[in-house]
Amino acid sequence: MSDSTNNKMGVVQLTVLTAVNMMGSGIIMLPTKLASVGTMSVLSWIVTAFGSLCLAYGFSKCGMFSRKSGGMGGYAEYAFGKSGNFMANFTYAISLVIANIAIAISAVGYGAVLFDWHPSPIMTCIATIIVIWVTTVANFGGAKITGRIGAVTVWGVIIPVVGLSIIGWFWFKPEMYIQAWNPHHLSFVSGLGSSIAMTLWAFLGLESACANSDAVENPEKNIPVAVFGGTLICAVIYILSTNVMAGFVPNLDLANSTAPFGLAFSYMFTPIVGKVIMALMVIACIGSLLGWQFTVAQVFKSSSEIGYFPRIFAKVTSKEAPVVGMLILGVVQTLLSLMTISPSLNKQFNALVNLAVVTNLIPYILSMAALIPMHRLYKISSKTHTMIMFTALIGTIYSFYALYSSGSEAMLMGSLVTFAGWSFYGFCVRDDNTCPNKSQNT
Repeated sequence: MSDSTNNKMGVVQLTVLTAVNMMGSGIIMLPTKLASVGTMSVLSWIVTAFGSLCLAYGFSKCGMFSRKSGGMGGYAEYAFGKSGNFMANFTYAISLVIANIAIAISAVGYGAVLFDWHPSPIMTCIATIIVIWVTTVANFGGAKITGRIGAVTVWGVIIPVVGLSIIGWFWFKPEMYIQAWNPHHLSFVSGLGSSIAMTLWAFLGLESACANSDAVENPEKNIPVAVFGGTLICAVIYILSTNVMAGFVPNLDLANSTAPFGLAFSYMFTPIVGKVIMALMVIACIGSLLGWQFTVAQVFKSSSEIGYFPRIFAKVTSKEAPVVGMLILGVVQTLLSLMTISPSLNKQFNALVNLAVVTNLIPYILSMAALIPMHRLYKISSKTHTMIMFTALIGTIYSFYALYSSGSEAMLMGSLVTFAGWSFYGFCVRDDNTCPNKSQNT
């Protein structure tokens, strides 16, 4: 066996890496939202898990079949051309900007409970903006430092969440879980749909799990298995951790908490242990936000380099950090934080999550639609063809259901953002992309 083969990742390594990449800060505020629905939210988890698995399988196939670079934008181009590429990149970038504010709010929520601080809405907003700018400035050193910090801080989420999924059952009380099934007497349809967007929030990022085929053994077989397996692992851990918590923490306490995992460990052990968990979660949130701040700047940079976004986002320092783009995005996130001030931290978080999910689903839908013409470029078995068509269809149906379940306000704002994208396309895309036959017309 050659050295190049020995240096490549196997299916187990890739599956674990996929799960770790997905399990960031998205889970840490979920129990609060789910408690407002009741334990019947487990039905939303099941629907979201199935939909996310179909999306994961679709993205793994997109990664294998696509001959274009650019991630979801490159996928969308197969069916929708250059404008589809732009719209996928545009909506994905906007969703990351919004999601970063939600992550910052998560850090503030856990920090407030950790230090027994009761901030006003204005103070919460100021604290959120401070977190945004600290993580922005910390990225000026480049990707190497960001990657090292993120690799350590992510364990601040993984250890408590996985630990709760395993040992939390010793405190689980079936009667408490049953009593919390539907505390607000919601209908089946309302109960199912009310937490779909929030559960999908925990799976966002599954599209980034498609590894580079050059770094993987037998990529045609292992990439789909790893992406599917990593998503399944996350689904199991998410469902176990949030539902076991609902079986020993009173529903009302959980619904009003801004640090639900810290609250759960306080019930299991002592308030001191709960404080330790809160500290770990704050560190994990900041580490996660640090990575996503760099990621969103890179998305704007790569889109600028291919002529889709203004050139200013492509400027980098000697350390290859797009500092100017980061500063612009920091200002945008500051303005969005001011625009979304709410009397309740939980309400502000929920509103941002719903909007982030809506804008993130646009490139998902475009990618699933592009998978159909994309896979026709290859000779594949009828069984594989049927599987691809089925998962693309289910992933698309689930995406539209998640859009609908996000609520009218999020749909309205998300629609305005998406429609604005067409205007930005005309203003931002440079001539060499919009007019490929320009020389023939002059």
